[in-house]
Formats: sequence, C-alpha cells, structure tokens
Amino acid sequence: ENPNPHIAFQKVPRPTEGSHLRVHILPFPQINECRVQELLQEGLARSQSAPTATRGDKKCVVPAGPPVVSIMEKGNTVFNSAQRLEVVRNCISFIFENKFLETEKTLPAALRALKGKAARHCLTQELGLHVKQNRAILDHQQFDYIVRMMNCALQ
Repeated sequence: ENPNPHIAFQKVPRPTEGSHLRVHILPFPQINECRVQELLQEGLARSQSAPTATRGDKKCVVPAGPPVVSIMEKGNTVFNSAQRLEVVRNCISFIFENKFLETEKTLPAALRALKGKAARHCLTQELGLHVKQNRAILDHQQFDYIVRMMNCALQ
C-alpha cells in the first residue's frame, strides 16, 4: 500500500527539441566467418562422436485407474472447504479486534463461504467462543457486520 499518492508518480523528462531528428541506431558488430565455421564444425564433431542412446521400446498395456476428474474434485473440495472456514474465522476475529479495514476486505468472501453448511457451523462456533471470552459487547459497526453474516447464514 502506498499511503501518499504523490510519491507514486514518476516524472518522465520530455524529449529535447530536435531529438526525433537524430538517429539512435547502433552499428551491428561484424561477424567473423571463420569463427562461425569453427563453432559449427565443433558442434558437428561432438554430435557425431557421442554415442546415440537408444532404448528398446517395451510395449505394454497400462491398466485404467480411477478417472482423473474425480481425484481432482475431491482434493479441491477439501482444500476449498478448509480455506473457506479459515476466511470465516479470520473475518470474525477481525470484527472482534476492531480491524475494520481487514473486515471490509474479507467480508465478501466470508459471506460467499456461508453458503456452505460447514462454514455456517464454523460461524456459530466462533461466535460462541467470543461470547465465552466475555467479549460479547459490540459497537454499532461490529454489530452490523455480525448481523450481516448471520443473515447470510440464515438465508
């Protein structure tokens, strides 16, 4: 983050008058034909002297395993579910710690996560933990965030 927007601007100097008339092309270096031929000959000699590694191809039948799609779906749902629960936990902790900037960033993702049953269960558990810690007194903005999350969970 850059809190001062004036620092972010970079000043680019304007070109001088007549700069478009000057030619800025550097000359291409001369190629030494003898050196090029030597390098080509060395490469050809190496490739001809190196033994060619050939393996005998074995033909075999590979048994069909489980479809790849099902494996990918299972792995993603576990990761997605854990990630969504973490987003809900983080959002609730940001609310109770009065970190409203972080809350504003994570709240949309937390509200989307609350469409799942596990995230709704996580919400109730986290709120229950905060009540047990005697931090149940909320200011207006905290109360608004919690009510929004609960409304989303109930819908």
